[in-house]
Amino acid sequence: MTAVPVSELKSYIGKNLGHSDWLQIDQERVNQFAECTGDHQFIHIDEEKAKQTPFGGTIAHGFLSLSLLPVLSSQISLRPEGLKMAVNYGLDSLRFIQPVRVGSRVRLHSEVLDVTEKKPGQWLVKARSTLEIEGVDKPAFIAEGLSLYFV
Repeated sequence: MTAVPVSELKSYIGKNLGHSDWLQIDQERVNQFAECTGDHQFIHIDEEKAKQTPFGGTIAHGFLSLSLLPVLSSQISLRPEGLKMAVNYGLDSLRFIQPVRVGSRVRLHSEVLDVTEKKPGQWLVKARSTLEIEGVDKPAFIAEGLSLYFV
């Protein structure tokens, strides 16, 4: 995480915030996500049946991959000094590009796209987040996320 003075937030527009650490996606995590969401599609949880698909094995849910944003972005996100609270403000866009095979490692890359003061002490930061899959040319997803910071 990069803590910066509020007066410098806009200077980060267009800047690369780097990469998070790699995170292993294992079958247990996928199974737990299936239980939490009720999405028990066989491509996620049935290893034998999933071997017969073009994926060659089980894959993580797209929304499981997306749900990793908070933990991975916490390592590389831009935060104003004096932060009292931050909230997820939504996504301007999201595209799932490549499935994440169970056993893969993923990491997040982030770039600041825009910074806007919504109200005094409330800053909206828009960032492009790309979930990279180790050894795979295409990313799992590209999202333009919004975070609202209260200082």
